[in-house]
Amino acid sequence: MIQEKKPHHILEPAEDPLPVPVARDDGTREPEESREKVQADYDEEELEAQRPDLYHVRSHVSTHDAPVIHQNEHHELGDEIYDRLSPHRKIAVVCVLSCCSFLAPISSTSILAAAPEVVATFNTTGAIFNVSNALYMVFMGLSPLFWGPIGQTFGRKWPLAIAAVTFTAFSAGSAAAPNLPAYFVFRMLTAFQGTTFLSVGATVIGDIYRPIERGTAYGWFLSGTLIGPALGPFIGGIIVTFASWRDIFWLQTALAAASSVAVILLIPETIHHAKKVDLVGLPRRQQARKLCEWLNPWRVIVLFRYPNLLIAGVASSSLVWNMYSLLTPIRYVLNPRFGLSSPLQSGLFYIAPGAGYLCGTFFGGRWADHVVKKWIKKRGHRVPEDRLRSCIVALGIVLPACMIIYGWSIEKEVGGIPLPVIVMFIQGVAQLFCFPSLNTYCLDVMQKQSAEVVAGNYVIRYFFAAAGSAACLPVIERIGVGWFSTISAGFLIAAAVATWFVAEYGGAWREAIDKGKQDGE
Repeated sequence: MIQEKKPHHILEPAEDPLPVPVARDDGTREPEESREKVQADYDEEELEAQRPDLYHVRSHVSTHDAPVIHQNEHHELGDEIYDRLSPHRKIAVVCVLSCCSFLAPISSTSILAAAPEVVATFNTTGAIFNVSNALYMVFMGLSPLFWGPIGQTFGRKWPLAIAAVTFTAFSAGSAAAPNLPAYFVFRMLTAFQGTTFLSVGATVIGDIYRPIERGTAYGWFLSGTLIGPALGPFIGGIIVTFASWRDIFWLQTALAAASSVAVILLIPETIHHAKKVDLVGLPRRQQARKLCEWLNPWRVIVLFRYPNLLIAGVASSSLVWNMYSLLTPIRYVLNPRFGLSSPLQSGLFYIAPGAGYLCGTFFGGRWADHVVKKWIKKRGHRVPEDRLRSCIVALGIVLPACMIIYGWSIEKEVGGIPLPVIVMFIQGVAQLFCFPSLNTYCLDVMQKQSAEVVAGNYVIRYFFAAAGSAACLPVIERIGVGWFSTISAGFLIAAAVATWFVAEYGGAWREAIDKGKQDGE
């Protein structure tokens, strides 16, 4: 048989085409169309190989047809989406968000210094006043159930802008409240709107920063969240010493109005893919059905079937419980212990944890990012759970030790004023070594649902904050500040142990849940 001779200008396709480098997808980050681009580039290569007199030329558009060389060894394929904003614009966004995140938490504690004055104005009791603060925390916890899905569906900017404007209005309502029911209502509405800065604002950090950079950015964002509760009573103490407690809320109104302007003018839309885009072209009935599905608060709760997310939420809750159970009773605990008489004097004690939070801002987030990079070098790729390793020592050793020393030094009247001040400062620093790790983990672990994951984390933590605010005074009166601090320390140690298990086994847990979902489908 005579073999047919092929024209010499037809190129035989290669038997083994070069492998196309594909970004590792561990389910933790949004693909940003990387797979579709890779497949398109691969098909283009096959066509190029079979065309006559054509030779493969490296594309100047896509980087998926050649080995990927990053300027930074820790960058991942598809990270280009995080370069949409300039570094200076990112810093401006973080500054605005940090200022906004200062508002809701400071509102939760600034009024504590004026507790007796509010009680006298409305002719009520301290117990009823503490209920108002507990309800404030409850509504801070309920808010993310609604704003999280809204931010995932419609984007980040306008939920933030709407929340800022309404927070301003409700703050003015709190300042002008004519009676106790009105005061309760406006406080709860203020809390509901204010948590949007925390939950939706956190997802903005995830939208604009690479995973290896988020810890540092998140540390600065959290500075407002944590410094607010610490400095709130100090500022409130100054105001109530020289003016009315209502002026605390008028100051809050002015700050909120300035933040509203900053959000509207300086915060761009950062979401990578808003779900509302998928509604284009659908019939109205189907659009309504989709919106009902996407905006259902149950989408946030159901994520707790992932044990790693539930444990991260409980660990964050242990920190918030610790913070609010420490800050709430200072005037009732330290004033009698040291013979202080004015709100301003007890307010000075809040400077210590506030200074600790500010100091920790410079180091905590950077430490979290450093640990992530170290484990990338060990493994050769990034695993979201590795970030949690950066907080275990502070969560399980430093913070419990500070709580025990603080509680028993007050209980046994040893150490004078310097000892509780020092341990409160150290505690503030240590918390900033924990919060960036836990919060950024929520952004890293399920990027496609980051708004809902962060929302779930805030839901559980602020319900614990409400419990801590409501329970601390009655429990301290019953068993003493020493034993109450010991219980809080035990909560922190248990959270640290559980966090270590997530760092070791969380990836396997996620894979098992996802596999079960696929099998069920």
